[in-house]
Amino acid sequence: MSESTPTSPATGAGTWQPRHNPWGIALTVTLATFMEVLDTSVANVALPHIAGSLGASQEESVWVLTSYLVANAVVLPLSATIADRIGRKRFYMTCVAVFTLSSLLCGLAQNLPMLIGFRVLQGLGGGGLATSEQSILTDTFAPAKRGMAFAIYGMAVVFAPTIGPTLGGWITDNYSWNWIFFINVPIGIISLFLTAHMVEDPPHVVKTMHESRKLPLDYIGAGLVALGLGALEVTLDKGQEDDWFSSPFIVFFAVTSGLAIVYFIVWEWRERYPILNLRLLQHRNLAVASASMLLLGAIIFSTTNLVPQYLQALLGYTAQSAGEALSLGGLTLLCLMPLVGTLVSRVDPRFLIGFGFVVSSLALIHMTGIYPGVSFSVAASYRVFQSVGFAFLFVPVSTMSYVGISPEDANQVSAMTNLMRNLGGTIGLSTLSTVLARRQQVHQNFLVAHTAPTNPLFRIRLHELAHLLSQAGVGSVQGMRQAYGNIYQTVQVQATALSYIDAIWIFAIAATLAIPTAFLFQKSPPGQAVAAE
Repeated sequence: MSESTPTSPATGAGTWQPRHNPWGIALTVTLATFMEVLDTSVANVALPHIAGSLGASQEESVWVLTSYLVANAVVLPLSATIADRIGRKRFYMTCVAVFTLSSLLCGLAQNLPMLIGFRVLQGLGGGGLATSEQSILTDTFAPAKRGMAFAIYGMAVVFAPTIGPTLGGWITDNYSWNWIFFINVPIGIISLFLTAHMVEDPPHVVKTMHESRKLPLDYIGAGLVALGLGALEVTLDKGQEDDWFSSPFIVFFAVTSGLAIVYFIVWEWRERYPILNLRLLQHRNLAVASASMLLLGAIIFSTTNLVPQYLQALLGYTAQSAGEALSLGGLTLLCLMPLVGTLVSRVDPRFLIGFGFVVSSLALIHMTGIYPGVSFSVAASYRVFQSVGFAFLFVPVSTMSYVGISPEDANQVSAMTNLMRNLGGTIGLSTLSTVLARRQQVHQNFLVAHTAPTNPLFRIRLHELAHLLSQAGVGSVQGMRQAYGNIYQTVQVQATALSYIDAIWIFAIAATLAIPTAFLFQKSPPGQAVAAE
């Protein structure tokens, strides 16, 4: 870990070259990425099955997700320092091993406390994977080829949450929830084998490891970031469920998080050997990339959950069939990511990022036309349109975040950008759940106010329904009751649909406001890294 923020150019692999094929290394580290990111979404649809199998309530089972997110958030900012001290390959393999073993233990869990405990362990292992993988790719590939390498990595990061709901639904419908964890075991074993034989630490990583071991460890910074981010994850994940600040539980965690994070920022900026080198944010590209990743994570994670939720809540889709609506979007990403990886080395990345935000904004605005009777093909087309924008964002932003950064600080950059993406995802999901709950009630109150007997249109509709029911042989009194019930159900569906549209508008506006930020990045020749200002 470097003490200062060097201004030397980022140099990919520099004069060092890996002994094995760089593309084989890229596929090796991407394998574990896919496994870890997939696990963050595949468990969502299995929660009812987990709750029923372990004799837990739906509210209690949510901690299966929350515990993982908290552990993941805590280890992310610490991963750079740990990797610097024990060696990046050793740290990476340890994370894969912990994730794989804990996945097996999660599948074997006999009760909810055991499962939550193993999910914490799984989150600790998974949180360290992404930071090591990105820095491995940065060192393995020269700047001119780094875009394509990040495209391969990006396909895993963005595609895995897309197929997660479909895969999770299929597994739980046809087998049992235990297998959503067991499927990680063979993948983890293969990843360990390939990593052991193909991945190696370059000389500057070995040098950093020996130097870092002589430096004092920032225990205060580590404690503050663990406390602050852990409390923040609990606040965001449980806030809507507990009615936010009307709950003493949420108030306690929110205040704890705020104080710890503020103190952490002040402490780390002054600390000579920080656990997370915030002074690197003086590099304009890294600062803008971190903010972009925060927003990108919020949009990707929230919209990935929004479409399946809508189809299940309003159209009665199963978890598997609702997840399939995202599949075409995933295929779109697989096709476009390599193209974007090639363009990064030939076109100013700022134009690609600007284009990505424009398309994302237009896609979300187009999606506000969603309605309760939407067909499967239209719902799938919404995701395809969004995926075009996502493809033009992840790779250029990841590439630009390393401009002007020395190789010794690659682990720190990976930690920051991945932390911001994951934190953005949590914020996006929290925003989505809050908007849906609050706005659904607002719209329902408005619609109910227009279903009074004094409203002539309401009376006409009511008598039409009652007449249809009487023709079907239902008595007049019972028919009137069923007519009222039918109208109330329609009101609920319409209110829910309108709340989803409100949520989509929020993310559309955010994407629109982000368009100018593409040109806050420091200009650099395509495919080259330049010194930071």
